[in-house]
Amino acid sequence: MNATTRDRDELQSIYDTLLAHYGDLHWWPAKSPYEVMVGAILTQNTAWGNVEKAIANFGGGLSPGAVLSAGRAELIDIIRPAGFFNQKAGYLVAVTEWFSRYSFDVEAVRRAPPERVRGELLSVRGVGQETADSMLLYAFGIPTFVVDAYTVRLCGRYPLSAGDNYTAVKSYFEANLPRCEKVFNNYHALIVINGKTHCRKSRPSCDRCPLCARCSKQGI
Repeated sequence: MNATTRDRDELQSIYDTLLAHYGDLHWWPAKSPYEVMVGAILTQNTAWGNVEKAIANFGGGLSPGAVLSAGRAELIDIIRPAGFFNQKAGYLVAVTEWFSRYSFDVEAVRRAPPERVRGELLSVRGVGQETADSMLLYAFGIPTFVVDAYTVRLCGRYPLSAGDNYTAVKSYFEANLPRCEKVFNNYHALIVINGKTHCRKSRPSCDRCPLCARCSKQGI
């Protein structure tokens, strides 16, 4: 069995194990693709509960028009629970202006070449690789793998020969999994929930972790 086949089998086995343990997590919780985009900005450097509070402050009126028509002070006040509100207010306006280039049409984004869209997003102020990929995957259903600290931790502890930077880890997962929006969606969600529940940064809880029997760094 060559390395590529082993990598594919290992990634599939991890996915199957986590899915059997946690089930389909139905990510990303949002009422619209635009709400996903807003959430991807607001969740930077804060807990998801704070994002929910900020979105609730729109009073059910979250939309591109609401963000673009709000004065800066008003927008800052609305998103204040998410922290870093001065920066994030600017980021929200910037990404909404990008979306306006597609007339706020989700299908128009989906029809465009994915690499071009990703490049455009990465040029928007406040949008890094994780944020861009989260928007592509969860807002637009474009199969691109989202890498975060939980993914990097899994790769290092398990271990997986995925590399040590965002681009390398992303390429590793995409090369060794079916290029499928649902698989990428579920896999990222499963890694996150297992990371929060068991594979924590400090004091990992290996007992009852579904991957414990195969992990090389139990308790580290």
